[in-house]
Amino acid sequence: MEAVSNDDMLASARDYFRESKYSLAEPILNQLILKNAKSPEVFHMLGTIYYDQGKFNKAIRAFRRALELEPTFTDASVGLSIILNDIGKYEEGRKVFDEARDLLARQTSQEDPYVNEKFSIKHDELGEMYFHHTRFKEALEQYYKALALSNRKPELTMKIVECFLRLQETEKALKELRGLVKEYPGFLSARIRFGKILYDSGDVAGAIEQWEATTHRDPGHAEAQRLLRQAQALTQQRPLSEL
Repeated sequence: MEAVSNDDMLASARDYFRESKYSLAEPILNQLILKNAKSPEVFHMLGTIYYDQGKFNKAIRAFRRALELEPTFTDASVGLSIILNDIGKYEEGRKVFDEARDLLARQTSQEDPYVNEKFSIKHDELGEMYFHHTRFKEALEQYYKALALSNRKPELTMKIVECFLRLQETEKALKELRGLVKEYPGFLSARIRFGKILYDSGDVAGAIEQWEATTHRDPGHAEAQRLLRQAQALTQQRPLSEL
């Protein structure tokens, strides 16, 4: 009966956790620990709750315990990495995630698209964390790792572009966008961004070309129409050869 009770408690805690009702989930999770529960999920949820409360030391201990129980638990490794990065331990945070990833890779006998995508998502999350902390070189590294494991090329390339722009490497950003619109000509968000960068760089003719291509594919694209009017107004003031 105890096992069933533990399962029911875990299910309730999981539901509260998913609904972000942490004040209801936390006491249930602590009861499970008192009952000697060995589920890494319990410690992962507690770690997340403690992190949300700003109790970093308790969160670190909870995530480490989850990884002791299941060393390849990527959610726990990412959670721990995020905290370590928040408190300035960047290299330790990177090491935690890389170790979990490498261990799972060794345990996988052949390349598994599901596993690859799972790790891609985690690299993506780490990239967003680094970006948020204005560590753009580290974010760029994580986004490239995510891209190597995923089919989400348009989405991830746009994040790479933003990193290059923050690093003031405009030519590299433009190179990524040129390749992206060539491979995915219907990905209009890339054309819009491409045009904006060209426009800001003084290449008004190039910007117009991208926005016209956007309206050709989507005549009702409001942002492209607005940007075109803005650029065309400028061309009326100066000869196109000067733009």
